[in-house]
Amino acid sequence: MPRIERRSLLVAALGAPAILASGRSSAQADDRPVITIAVQQIVNANALDTLREQSNVGERVFASLFETLIGRNHQGRGEMVPQLATEWRRVDDRSVELTLRRGVLFHNGDELTAEDVVFSFGPERMFGSAEAGQASGTLFTQTAGARGGGLPPEVPAVARRMWPALERVEAVDRYTVRFVNRRPDVTLEGRIQRYGSEIVSKRAFLAAENWLAFVQKPVGTGPYRVREFKPDQSLVLEAFDGYWGGRPPIREVRFLVVPEISSRVNGLLAGQYDFACDLPPDQIPGIERNPRFEVVGGLIGNHRLIVFDKNHPQLADARIRRALTHAMDRQAIVDSLWAGRTKLPNGLQWDYYADMFHADWSVPAYDPTRARDLVRAAGYKGEPIPFRVLNNYYTNQVATAQTLTAMWNAVGLNVQIQMRENWQQIFDRSSPRAVRDWSNSAPFADPVSSIVNQHGPSGQQQQVGEWTNEEFNRLSGELETSTDRPHRKAVFRRMLEIAEREDPAYTVIHQNATFTGKRKDIRWRPAPSFVIDLRASNFAVVKG
Repeated sequence: MPRIERRSLLVAALGAPAILASGRSSAQADDRPVITIAVQQIVNANALDTLREQSNVGERVFASLFETLIGRNHQGRGEMVPQLATEWRRVDDRSVELTLRRGVLFHNGDELTAEDVVFSFGPERMFGSAEAGQASGTLFTQTAGARGGGLPPEVPAVARRMWPALERVEAVDRYTVRFVNRRPDVTLEGRIQRYGSEIVSKRAFLAAENWLAFVQKPVGTGPYRVREFKPDQSLVLEAFDGYWGGRPPIREVRFLVVPEISSRVNGLLAGQYDFACDLPPDQIPGIERNPRFEVVGGLIGNHRLIVFDKNHPQLADARIRRALTHAMDRQAIVDSLWAGRTKLPNGLQWDYYADMFHADWSVPAYDPTRARDLVRAAGYKGEPIPFRVLNNYYTNQVATAQTLTAMWNAVGLNVQIQMRENWQQIFDRSSPRAVRDWSNSAPFADPVSSIVNQHGPSGQQQQVGEWTNEEFNRLSGELETSTDRPHRKAVFRRMLEIAEREDPAYTVIHQNATFTGKRKDIRWRPAPSFVIDLRASNFAVVKG
């Protein structure tokens, strides 16, 4: 299908020359600000795609481009709110029906309809093929996608984790859709709301030359659209004045890759940047000594983890992995590297799980004596244990890795840091893997969104071949299908016992926090997540 110039699409769709990229006639000046945001990274995979890019850095920018049917309150506790759907109702244990918001436009001027929703959850966009959507395997290799090129295997693999039993999404009428699962699922609304379930334009996706062409300039419904994307350098967004939620407050948003923390801080103070992201706590006092700037942020719904590959010869014995968990003085890391600005969580869970939250659960206790005893009992002889680390993809990542390595060495574990350049090298199987850094979020308020999604039988850890446990996998299925909440809570607790204490798949270091330096004359509130919310309700420049 030939490409159609986007400006022509808007005029044709709206029949109103005044509604163009600026939302004003060409004779009128656009006095909205241009904002520059310095980040350590924009995306990992050079793709502006929420399915391919399930990452902390991706989540930060995608909220401006895409939206889900059920939204998330970024200025509250992440509770569900209407977004592209105005209302939804349970049909039964397997089905949810949603009413679409009328008059929503995609960035190409097309109106959002049920057809776009059905496509966004279909084989060409998400699962790769009808068979892949129904498959029970852990990794997909053959896919079909946008015309002229297929989906990368990571896309249907992520879709399988997000939607392990989705039977179909059907259009009831032009503005009504129904999600039907193959089995009961009390979390369907959460899955519809979660990061990765964003809606894209069917026509724009199919008109793209291939998948990569679409994801480098995607067409969503968000308040901003892509003007220019230079992988590993910059992403420039422009206001989409056809946005259903009102005229965006910023004319142009520029995300610039500035890897060094000192360069982000110095650029902020020099006026090169309006925002500087991913700041460690030790930089906060220096910035706030300048009356023109402030640092905002705090705890978010994400935990920093250490993840184990039990196939490595030194980690096959669970006692060594348990020794690693007990050798970690997590509070010392919180106090020294984070200045007490974060905390130790109750394992891999969040209090917004409500009645599914186990308040009496805790991370493994710091007990170096017990760690040494476990090392001796396992017959460990000091063989090297590789620890793969990126260069401060996470705030304080290198310093944390160095601190942990010293703690592990102190109990007789010969852990050795191996610096890597990207995630592909972190997961590479061509050389022995043992320990790596990671983080984990809960995209909606239920444990299946985290412990099952990331560590269950179709989760990333098992997809890449690091860890598996037969009982844990069976319980994952129970957690996903049971409608008995007390039973689900008991199942979740047993899964925590297995994955964090008996046969460790991972161990939590601390809850994550993000800190952003910004101009003080900009009124903007950080979300309790990695999202940068730049809608009109959350951005203003104070005059004078």
